[in-house]
Amino acid sequence: MTWSAAQYSTFENERTRPVRDLVAALPNQAVASAVDLGCGPGNSTQVLARRYPEAQVTGLDSSADMIAAARQRLPQLAFDVGDIGSWSAEQGVDVILANASLQWLPDHAQLYPHLVRQLVAGGSLAIQTPDNLDEPAHRQIREIARRGAWASKVADLKLPPRHTAAYYYDVLSPHCRRVDVWRTTYYHPLAGGAPAVVEWFKGSALRPYLAALDAQEQADFLQYYLQAMEQAYPPAADGTVLLPFPRLFIVATR
Repeated sequence: MTWSAAQYSTFENERTRPVRDLVAALPNQAVASAVDLGCGPGNSTQVLARRYPEAQVTGLDSSADMIAAARQRLPQLAFDVGDIGSWSAEQGVDVILANASLQWLPDHAQLYPHLVRQLVAGGSLAIQTPDNLDEPAHRQIREIARRGAWASKVADLKLPPRHTAAYYYDVLSPHCRRVDVWRTTYYHPLAGGAPAVVEWFKGSALRPYLAALDAQEQADFLQYYLQAMEQAYPPAADGTVLLPFPRLFIVATR
């Protein structure tokens, strides 16, 4: 399963708004070092670097395509290809940002405390994860996966589980002096109606399903999905779809 920086960046303004809100909520003022885990094409890293212009800011992502895009965007910063799930800091850092990346990884009960341990005292871990599995855009992916000719390939696709705000509070609070958790639903205006919704999720939730299918199956799957999105998200008078997108935020300070 590969990532496409171009596909992901199609809706960059909409995808960047949550990370701006997350970074603005960080309590840290004097920051010497910060790392962006799952930095993608560098849009989140850019927000982090603007908040802390004096800090040494680095980015890490498993996708070479994403890292190439990030290096082109921010040539003054250091970016590396690597596994964010096994990352450890050489020395304690002041801020760790993980924007829409950790939901792809398993075992958060171990991972989140591990990340806290990479912080200096008073450092903060800032996380944003989509919290939209019950939205029509996700429910229809699972339904189409079950009912199509491709069911044997994707009906039982195993993806890392999502958890509740209470779960993350319980995981992090023994290791942190403060844990701030909140949930926001964004209404992203997408011009172009239901096809724009399909393009949005081709850059994220649809990826593991499409990766398991051949070219014809992918086309058929996307056609079914487009029809479902036309029913689920009727356009406004000007043709724009307001895509509801709940997101879970955490700022945990060691």
